[in-house]
Amino acid sequence: MQKSYLSDISKWRGRDGVKGIPSVCSAHPAVIEASMLHARRRGVHLLVEATCNQVNQDGGYTGMTPANFRAFVENIAAKTGFDLGRLILGGDHLGPNPWKHLPADEAMAKACTMIEAYAKAGFTKLHLDTSMGCAGEPVALPDAVTASRAARLAAVAEEALDGINGIKPVYIVGTEVPIPGGAMEEINVLDVTKPEAARETITVHRDAFEAAGVTDAFSRVVGAVVQPGVEFGNENVISYVPERAAALSAALSDLPGLVFEAHSTDYQTQDALRRLVLDGFAILKVGPGLTFALREAYYGLDRIAEFLFAGKRKETLVATIERVLTAEPKNWEKYYHGSEADRHIQRHFSYSDRVRYYWPHSEIDAAVTAMFTLLDGVDIPETLISQYLQASYAGVRAGKVKPRAQDLTIAAIDHVLDDYFEACRA
Repeated sequence: MQKSYLSDISKWRGRDGVKGIPSVCSAHPAVIEASMLHARRRGVHLLVEATCNQVNQDGGYTGMTPANFRAFVENIAAKTGFDLGRLILGGDHLGPNPWKHLPADEAMAKACTMIEAYAKAGFTKLHLDTSMGCAGEPVALPDAVTASRAARLAAVAEEALDGINGIKPVYIVGTEVPIPGGAMEEINVLDVTKPEAARETITVHRDAFEAAGVTDAFSRVVGAVVQPGVEFGNENVISYVPERAAALSAALSDLPGLVFEAHSTDYQTQDALRRLVLDGFAILKVGPGLTFALREAYYGLDRIAEFLFAGKRKETLVATIERVLTAEPKNWEKYYHGSEADRHIQRHFSYSDRVRYYWPHSEIDAAVTAMFTLLDGVDIPETLISQYLQASYAGVRAGKVKPRAQDLTIAAIDHVLDDYFEACRA
């Protein structure tokens, strides 16, 4: 089998050019399209990851299995002309999280089925996340239990690929793993992972992989998830402070062949992202930050469509979203708090961007289509772009972005992507 492009990522810090890689964690077609166009323009590899909640053998909230997701992404690649040889598919938070309400044996059996599906579908970066307790267990598990369960999943993935030619997967491990999608409330300070904890994580995983008979798989562990002190809640962002993570960064000298993977880097500045990469956090996970930019663009276009074509729709996109979210609150009600006025703001404008769970909803999808149909072929006046799509205004003025709805949507996402790809050049 071939080696992964990521197999030598620990050596990137010492070379010219690319020193890290953004990890695009989204299943929205516009986000993936924008990412492919951006990576193609730069001539670099693109890492796209599906989370266990988005994509699994039961369909996840997107309705896609891992094989479906691969086909979905490859169709977008064909549309954009992106070279599939530069595409890396990853699985994020692969473990029992979607089924943690079940007893551990049942949840892990489900997780094993899931990672087998990911491996067989050709996902070559697998983040093993078994850090959460299942029914009857504490919220956080001992490192040895987490590592043992991770090794079990790795063994399933390796067996699924036995005798199949292709790229051997690389693995990401860790025990101090942020929850998928960001914190649930306002946060003020975070504890940075202690260097000794990072070292212990690798030691216990090495032992667990050896005990599970998958030492070769451990040789392809290229990174560990740690907490460098970055996170976002519903209303605020904790920015990276390099000094607070200096000791953790220095611990990489004791962990040859490894980098750190930073989750929840959404909404960090380009300078902060660059410092993360230079400090060894070479994999920058971003998801809600991209769909937040998408939502901003859609809301701006919604206002423009209503201004230009008042009364042509029964309902604006924003009104449709509010109606659907209040009628079907399961994907946000546990995460948004405060008064009804507070929750109203959070439903639409939270950094956690839980609107992203609803874009596939038939009524919301129809409302998006209706908005784009109204704006089809329309050159949107620069003054309206200045008013409602400020992030894309400079690009339009410079002639780099067409004043069309689809181009403006891609440009809004691209504005965020540029911070990540620039930071990874370091």
